Amino acid sequence: MKLFEVAYPVNHKPTAEEMVDAAARACGVPRQKIVRCYIIRRSMDARGQLVYRYQVRALTGGDQPPKEYRFEYKNVASARPVIIVGGGPAGMFAALRLLERGLKPVILERGKDVHNRKRDIAAISVKGLVNPESNYCFGEGGAGTFSDGKLYTRSNKRGDVYEVLHQMAAFGAPESILTDARPHIGSDILPRMVEAIRECITSHGGEYHFEARVTDIKPSSGKERWAVICDGGLTFCANDVILATGHSARDIYKLFDTHGWALEAKDFALGVRAEHPQSLINHIQYHGRWQPGIPPAEYYLAEQADGRGVFSFCMCPGGILVPSTTEYGSLVLNGMSNSQRNGPLANAGIVVQVSAADVPQYSRYGTFALLEFQRELEQKMFACSNSLRSPAQRMVDFCRGRESASLPKSSYAAGTVSAPLHEILPPFVADSLRKAFVLFDRKMKGYYTGDALLLACESRTSSPVRIPRDPNTLQHASLPGIYPCGEGAGYAGGIVSSALDGIAIANSI
Repeated sequence: MKLFEVAYPVNHKPTAEEMVDAAARACGVPRQKIVRCYIIRRSMDARGQLVYRYQVRALTGGDQPPKEYRFEYKNVASARPVIIVGGGPAGMFAALRLLERGLKPVILERGKDVHNRKRDIAAISVKGLVNPESNYCFGEGGAGTFSDGKLYTRSNKRGDVYEVLHQMAAFGAPESILTDARPHIGSDILPRMVEAIRECITSHGGEYHFEARVTDIKPSSGKERWAVICDGGLTFCANDVILATGHSARDIYKLFDTHGWALEAKDFALGVRAEHPQSLINHIQYHGRWQPGIPPAEYYLAEQADGRGVFSFCMCPGGILVPSTTEYGSLVLNGMSNSQRNGPLANAGIVVQVSAADVPQYSRYGTFALLEFQRELEQKMFACSNSLRSPAQRMVDFCRGRESASLPKSSYAAGTVSAPLHEILPPFVADSLRKAFVLFDRKMKGYYTGDALLLACESRTSSPVRIPRDPNTLQHASLPGIYPCGEGAGYAGGIVSSALDGIAIANSI
């Protein structure tokens, strides 16, 4: 077996015969000795001529083929139940692993199924109506369902990334996610994939319960350890409960606090969404050589501004901005894009690291200091227009400390209103962003421009609270049978890492 790299122009899709020829040259053997070639990864190289670089594994006679992923789900209708609170990536992939191991997943999702959820999401932008239980964050598939569907985690420290990718492909994700260096699925495909996963789970005896918001968790009076009570009094009992509630389920943290169960404050990041013309990003990243048929360019930027980290987050090429608030009277922005990423604008969160030491005025809230800081900033943004219209400012105006006289066109359907974000944002956030934008321009000449629009705020990068767990058993430190999981518990940061955490929890159970 030999690993090698080969490059082809971006508009040329290599044939199997070409790969075998390249493998024979790399291995120094006749081509008939090559049994098979496997593309491991494909990445764009724009440093010179635009090419795709392929990492390839070549097998010759006697070599062991790479691992094949097969998923065998058992009928668990009468098996021991495991309650999963939350139907996002962590919950879904925990459920799939439980099916493989012969346990019955019972998913309690506070929001609606993905089909009905679409109507509530449409009402947010069109009518300004926010359903606190069914929105861009809550509902089947979690916050990732209506997003770009980025799958950038490639580290296997948490588990087998390729197991997750192969499973996603089996449920309808494009095969390209198995090899692309920066794979994504797209908001037009993700809902179908989420529905296919649900169908698999229910057809094998698992259960889904929608509009089942958990209001309490307490010791069971029966033979099981825990009783999970939902809004309306519906109760489910099991020995094991997986809490995969996502980064916006603030009521779960309050529930833990009410019971006196351990919680921890956790640093997070917040800032703005920066929106540029996609043509500008293409020109910068491809050095003026972009042409139709080439994927829209992406970017990732990170700098230290006076010792504070500032970085891009959730970059959406050809995407749109959406209101991802979970309650009326607050404003939160996020980005999404379809599988083609063919919109005229690009957006990304540009966020600043925040710790409790940055906001001593919130120390009276204890563990919830950063959560309350996050909530009040979101309410402050809403108050700028008393609506879901986003306060916005041209990037250059923001850095020069002046309100924008006019605003460029935005993908944000709810609309924008000119506002002095340099004054509205906390001073330490505004100062860090101002310095970072100038530094970013040194890496991407032209990024700092008056044609770029800043919209606020991007504040749900991760949860500002962690639910502690034992590193060996993965159970809550003092609650046997309670398994904090995924982004909401503070142990993941995206679709793939959340899925891997769900699998790890299911394995532990």
